[in-house]
Parts: sequence; C-alpha cells; structure tokens
Amino acid sequence: MELLTTNNVWMMICTALVFFMHLGFSLLEIGLTRQKNTINILFKNIFIVTIGLLLYCLVGFNLMYPGEFNGFLGFSGFGLSSPLTTEGALDLTYNQGYTYWTDFLFQGMFAATAATIVSGAVAERVKIVPFMIFTVLYVGLVYPIAGSWKWGGGFLQTLETPFYDFAGSTLVHSVGGWAAVIAVCLLGPRIGKFKDGKPQAIPGHNLPLATAGVLILWLGWFGFNGGSVLSADPAATSLTLVTTCLAAAAGGVVAMLVSTAMYKNLDLTMFLNGILGGLVGITAGADQMSPTDAILIGSIAGTIIVFAVSLVDKLKLDDPVGAIAVHLVCGVWGTLAVGIFGKLAGINQFISQLIGIASYAIFCSLTAFIIIYALKKTMGIRVSEIEELEGLDGHEHGMDAYPDFRLNEH
Repeated sequence: MELLTTNNVWMMICTALVFFMHLGFSLLEIGLTRQKNTINILFKNIFIVTIGLLLYCLVGFNLMYPGEFNGFLGFSGFGLSSPLTTEGALDLTYNQGYTYWTDFLFQGMFAATAATIVSGAVAERVKIVPFMIFTVLYVGLVYPIAGSWKWGGGFLQTLETPFYDFAGSTLVHSVGGWAAVIAVCLLGPRIGKFKDGKPQAIPGHNLPLATAGVLILWLGWFGFNGGSVLSADPAATSLTLVTTCLAAAAGGVVAMLVSTAMYKNLDLTMFLNGILGGLVGITAGADQMSPTDAILIGSIAGTIIVFAVSLVDKLKLDDPVGAIAVHLVCGVWGTLAVGIFGKLAGINQFISQLIGIASYAIFCSLTAFIIIYALKKTMGIRVSEIEELEGLDGHEHGMDAYPDFRLNEH
C-alpha cells in the first residue's frame, strides 16, 4: 500500500508538470510571433487543453487503451468506467504503480500536446473556428487511435521486436509534427515571409517570454519523461531525468555552435530550439540510454535543428516557431536513436523503429490532410489579407493583448 501511494504521488506530480508545459508552449508561441496575434494564440492554447481533456475522458482514453482488440482499432466504451470495488472502495488492483484516475489524467495531459504542436506551425494566419474543429477531430480520434498501436498494446507492440517509444518522440511529437506539415502546406506562408523566393525573417515580439517558455517546457519534461516510468522506481526515474537533462543541454549548446558557425551570429531562437530538439530526441529512449548516449543524441538533435529550420525555409514552408524542425524531424531522429544507442540498439530494433515511423507518417499525414482539406473546401482555413495585416486579435477576438502599448506593425 505504501509503495502504491509513493508511486501514485509521483505520477500525480508528473501529471502537474506536464500540465505546466501548456504554459510553456503558450509563452514560446506568443514570444516567437507578433504582438497583434497574442490573444489569438493564447485562446487556441487554452482551447486545446480544455477540450483535449474533455474529449480524452469521453472517447480518447478508451480508444487508446481498448483492452483486447485487433491491434489497429478498438474501443471500450464512452466515458470513464468506475474504478471502485463492489464494496465502494478504490480498486487498488488496477495497477501496482498508480490508480485508474491517475492513469487517465496523466495520459490526458499528453493527448492535448499533439494539437499544441500544430498551433505553433499555423500561427498568425489560420482561422480560429476551423482550427478548433481540427483540434476536436485530431485530439479526439487520431491521436488516441495512433497511440493504441503501441501504448494500447496494438500491432507495433506485438512485432517480433516491439517498436519502442518510451515517452512519445513519435507517438506525441511526430503525431503533431506530421499534421503540422500538412497544415502549413495547405495554409500557405504568412504575407511577407517570402520575397522573390527568399525567406524573410519575421521577428517575434517578445524573446524573454519565448525563453521563459522553453525553460518551463524543460521543467515540464521532467514530468513528461519521468512520469513515463509509470512508477517512482528510484533507479529508473533518476536515470531518466539525468538523460533528459543532458540531452537538452547538449542540444542547446550544439545548435548554438552550429548556427553561429553557419550564420555568424549568436541566435537565441536557435539556442532555444536546440534545447527543445534535444528534449524531443531523447524522449523515445530516455530510460534506455547512458548519460554519454544522451549527450550524443542531444548533440545530433541540436545539429539537425539548424539544418531542418533551413530546409523548411527552402521548401517555402512557413513555420513561425520551428515546430516542424523540433517535433517532427527530431522526433523521427529520437525514435531511430533507440535502435542505434543504448540497451536496445541493434538492427532488428532499428527496423522496428522504421516500421513505427512509417506507420505514423502515413496515418497522421492522411488523416490530417482529409480533415484540413475538407475544412479548406467547406469553410476556408485562412484569414483574409486585411485580417492578417491588422492582426487576428482585433478581428477574431475584438481584444488587444497590450492595449496601452500598441504598435503599428504589418
């Protein structure tokens, strides 16, 4: 009983830390975009976490953890079932590590993160209502179905060498990343982002907020990865937090060095995205890596970030916060790294990781395309030129984030 209580308290602390990440995402996104769209971005982020929890309660949790199913799609009913025994006491046989309620809340916090990734990529030009509809469908249906393939005991878990994704480099970050790519392609770039085919910098309005956002996300990742141990096991949790921290530090330092060597300026945004890239990269195998492995994985992620941001620009994709480079590209890298570094490294594991990546790429890209393309054709997904130039805060919300400090920005 004492062990259950200890494990359960640790899981609840981690749940709170993952919840706190939503503040980090919000601050990062508003910091890297323009003042005139601040309310719009905050509104989207608040909508994602609130509707995400409700949807996960009503359908998502039982789609993701359906029990016995065909490995591809299962559903064990609407809503949460009562975890009480016939005597009315809490059923403590649910799991040795935590209760049913704690399990739901921890997994629910993860669910909302996938749509938050898309929010950053489409910032400053997406209509709010179509985005909300997309969030409902993607968080309510696509994310939990995809999650069931591995974490729910689906076909990727039953491969001869099971696909491995400890805390979601693919299941959370790439699931959001693939949708972000599709959304950005269908939405088009912001006005002024590309001039004569060359990318133009559109500076964010508040880098101190963006920096605070990244440090909050780093802290939240202690819960993201630390809670994924699913117990308070001292050896596993402490190692996981060490590898998570070292990968983040290495990602930041290497991204800073590589970007400085390439562009001859000490770019804070590249430094920040390098930290996030390191975090995403270690997430698939945080419990399987040595500290040295973690530093190598983070360092490679930090290098990848610089080139991925450049590639996104070359492809004429406009991603204001670097979400595609961070969550998709480093998510793929982190998933592959499980087959290259650490205790599970080997050719069979590497092949299983490739199968997993390909499965999610196809499913998430197709479903995101169907949802967003349907919205584009029926109600439109892009705001008008005048709305974009004057800012979404005034047009979509009739409010101003900084009413006493107004800039005439276009």
